[in-house]
Amino acid sequence: MDTAVNCKSCNEPINKNFCASCGHPAVLKRVDSHYLLHEIQHVLHFEKGIGYTTRELLLRPGKTVRRFLTEDRSRLIKPIIFLIVTSLIYSTIAHFFHTEIEVPVLKDSAVFKILQWLQGHYGYASIIMGMFIAFFLKLFFRKQGYNLFEILVLLCFVMGIGMLIGSVFALIEGLAHIELSNFGSLVTFLYSVWAITMFFKGKASNYLKVFVAYITGVLVFTILAIFLGVLIDRL
Repeated sequence: MDTAVNCKSCNEPINKNFCASCGHPAVLKRVDSHYLLHEIQHVLHFEKGIGYTTRELLLRPGKTVRRFLTEDRSRLIKPIIFLIVTSLIYSTIAHFFHTEIEVPVLKDSAVFKILQWLQGHYGYASIIMGMFIAFFLKLFFRKQGYNLFEILVLLCFVMGIGMLIGSVFALIEGLAHIELSNFGSLVTFLYSVWAITMFFKGKASNYLKVFVAYITGVLVFTILAIFLGVLIDRL
């Protein structure tokens, strides 16, 4: 008796647990408590999840990202997901302990609303800002052959770690009531410059190029955001 069924993904016949063509399971497991626990463990797993990704990016960021781009993309969390998850962690801690930075502009202005949106959506804002930083890094390191999107992947990972560093300082600040936001920003910036330089092989001269590219990208992004707000207010 033929027990084969058609794959719901590619419509090829299946006579085992998985489709030989696309790997889709013959029968999806029901979503229950065991499924949810398994998914949480998968995300947090230290050998293949946020723990492993964080550890590798802290210890050897350059080698880790180069390996992700050229050899193995299965062990790290996807870069955009990593950035969004870490920004959510930071936003939650900062909001809970009220450690957000006050925006020093009129609250009824478009500039204030834009800057407030950027502060409240760190993940998306970091991706947009990362495009500007990636452009200048691409300009300064064009001879190394990385395209804009590969550099943006690097920045998603680096900025994600920056979010976690900021989360630690925000947590300490909230619990100990010690002003640490400026020091936390400095540590995040120094990590970012070091990590990006390691990606580009860590030459001493590359630190200056990364520093200038990073600062320029942030400044251009900030100026354009403020200019957009001023333009909206004028109109």
